[in-house]
Amino acid sequence: MTLAERLASDQRKATLAGDSLRVSTIRLARASIQNAAIERGRDLTDAEVVEVLGREMRRRRESIEAFAKGGRDDLARKETLELAILAEYVPAPLSPAELRAIVAEAITQVQAKDVRDIGRVMAAVMPKVKGRADGAAVNQVVRELLPRSS
Repeated sequence: MTLAERLASDQRKATLAGDSLRVSTIRLARASIQNAAIERGRDLTDAEVVEVLGREMRRRRESIEAFAKGGRDDLARKETLELAILAEYVPAPLSPAELRAIVAEAITQVQAKDVRDIGRVMAAVMPKVKGRADGAAVNQVVRELLPRSS
């Protein structure tokens, strides 16, 4: 069963169970997946679906932050619940130690000398961590592990 099929199945189950939050969250995610499929002119692979879900999760995180700053705890709570639902469909995020190990390996692989090589390191790391680590987090670890230019 593909990830898109699993989402459709889970939406039907949530509808029958009367779980309106899960239904609306999955419906919005499926709409984003469908829009991406239309843009590409074909059905998405599971990896591409995970990418779309990652974007949806990032939007939820940004909304949570904005609502929390605005004192709208009710809306932040709703977005947090939606984020948890979407997280069920993507691979587990990498732990900080796993991410550091992947970045260290990439630094050795591309023979990076200092922060001027950040682009090459990022290019080597991102395909390995796609859907499992945020680009900003990867960038931060790369900057920590690369020595400063002299």
